[in-house]
Amino acid sequence: MADDPIAAFRVEAGEVLDQVEQALLDLGHRLDDADLVNAVFRGLHTLKGSGAMFGFDALAGFTHHCESAFDRVRKGQVPATAGLVSVILSAQDHMRALVEGDAPAADGDAILARLQQAIDEASGPAPAAANAKAPARSGWQIAFRLPADAMANGTNPLMLLDELRELGDCTVVARTDMVPPLADLVPTECHIGWDVTLVGDIKRDDIEDVFIFVMDDMELSIEPLGLDDADAAVDDIVADEAPSAEETVAAAPVATASTADSPAARSTAKAEESVRVPAGRLDALMDRVGELVIAQSRLSQCAHRGNDLVLRSVSEEIERLAGELRDTMMVMRMVPVGSLFARFRRLIHDLSRDTGKTIEFETAGEATEVDKTVIERLFDPMVHLIRNSCDHGLETPEDRIAAGKPAAGSVKLAAHQAGGEVVITIRDDGRGINRARVRAKAEANGLIQPDQALTDSELLQMIFAPGFSTAATVTNLSGRGVGMDVVKRTIEGLRGSIDVQSTEGEGSLIALRIPLTLAIIDGLLVRVGTGRYVIPLTAVEECIELSLEDDMRHRGRSLITLREKLVPFLRLRELFATDTRPDPFQKIVVVATPQGRVGLVVDQIIGNHQTVIKPMSALHQGATTFAGATILGDGEVALILDIAQLIALGQPHEETLRAAG
Repeated sequence: MADDPIAAFRVEAGEVLDQVEQALLDLGHRLDDADLVNAVFRGLHTLKGSGAMFGFDALAGFTHHCESAFDRVRKGQVPATAGLVSVILSAQDHMRALVEGDAPAADGDAILARLQQAIDEASGPAPAAANAKAPARSGWQIAFRLPADAMANGTNPLMLLDELRELGDCTVVARTDMVPPLADLVPTECHIGWDVTLVGDIKRDDIEDVFIFVMDDMELSIEPLGLDDADAAVDDIVADEAPSAEETVAAAPVATASTADSPAARSTAKAEESVRVPAGRLDALMDRVGELVIAQSRLSQCAHRGNDLVLRSVSEEIERLAGELRDTMMVMRMVPVGSLFARFRRLIHDLSRDTGKTIEFETAGEATEVDKTVIERLFDPMVHLIRNSCDHGLETPEDRIAAGKPAAGSVKLAAHQAGGEVVITIRDDGRGINRARVRAKAEANGLIQPDQALTDSELLQMIFAPGFSTAATVTNLSGRGVGMDVVKRTIEGLRGSIDVQSTEGEGSLIALRIPLTLAIIDGLLVRVGTGRYVIPLTAVEECIELSLEDDMRHRGRSLITLREKLVPFLRLRELFATDTRPDPFQKIVVVATPQGRVGLVVDQIIGNHQTVIKPMSALHQGATTFAGATILGDGEVALILDIAQLIALGQPHEETLRAAG
């Protein structure tokens, strides 16, 4: 991407559009917020200028109309309205398509027609402009000098001068006093300053907008050229005696970048704190770190076979460094879950419009960090869950008022870290899940028998069955019975689990438990027969011994008493059909599942193992009991157990054994 300026522009344009979208969504709730209006205007102004610079003329032309509309709002000529915000939201969707190069021109024409209609409807007695009390000036004297690296950073002085010319009658004089001798001249640096005389009824804000993106790094002076009448002169004297803080900051010349405490210096320091790195490079680096962990494991194994203390010392040092590098790499891949949550604000806005429901959207725990790969794969399942909460869960305003609830429904996303997992919850205060309707639908679909006993948790999990839907009608949002089964498959593919809680009449809560990372995990290495397997350490609660006598005594029951509570267990030897004799003293690894604790009987517990997860080959995709594989220090392969799938497979197997016994 560093070698492709168009790709870099597309990435940065996407970030600007995200900022514009968030500002528009906030503005929809606070239409009189001038800061939000300015934020939208600045974003559109940036997109227009950078689009023209990189040859995206259609984008620049379309964005210019939207920018002009918000310029009128910013100047107080047109009030911000919900209709105008809605049109600009549609416009920024079209801008995204223009950035990618696949937007029909007809769509842009239709949006601009809607934009003009929204402006016409909003026109009327315009509110007073933000600086209406400013003196009516006849012109300005402007002096500015750009930083030396301005052109190298993409700033074109001619474009700035052209924008000043568009404001009024403009006279430009170049200052060449700082141009060095030819022998010392660096052609990529900017050495010229400009004195500009600008005549016309122009506000200071309009001039500052021209320099809005370079103001912190340049020298800029804006002084009034003259006054139209005596009243204006009096007003100007008053203004000079007591300037506002905003005007003082805006009018003060900015120090050069060489000043340590200058805004330019702070801006430069801040820019040096972060570097944009393509995701593919991070993935490649993560792979190399994984290979290093495997190589370190082999070195450690070789060192402990002999008596060479120097080799063992070096092995321990490399193990420490590899562990620190692994932890650093994991942190580099972590991104705040707030970046995911922010993408759903627009979804809630559109769902509120489509369903006719008033929906309040809340978030909590946005700073919780998750692996970027997890974030990417969580988006689609959460879209399905939020759609169902809004369409099926929340009632209409009339029904909510009749039920004694506020007219506005609430959907809340929250995240928190629990050990090696992150828990994301989607909560609504709607009608809840009707158990009787779920059971009737499950029986009708043949998922359960009419007299089959189910726990409440098992019954609620029925909503994730393929083709399952309790909706009375099919809408364009949901009700076709597709989506929720995809949610479950995706979450389980992330080695996660889903918990459902619901109270009829009060609402529902769906909790997604997801591992923090999909690249390297801490695992418990065990042996079953002659094979070795890895159990994710985050699922392990404790390990206990199971002697051969106890194993024979429990045969047919598969239950042990652990601190006065019955815990079921699975014999992995039989499940994997090892055809070998069990060890005299087997071990039970007790793992935690959403349904409770379950024991896994293994022959030997080898110890902790830093597990680099490798995907299964296409030939083994059907082996759902395994989440992946890893390479051990001796070069052998160990399979990583998928606890949820293993238990789902093992329970029918144990029931068959009990029936046979």
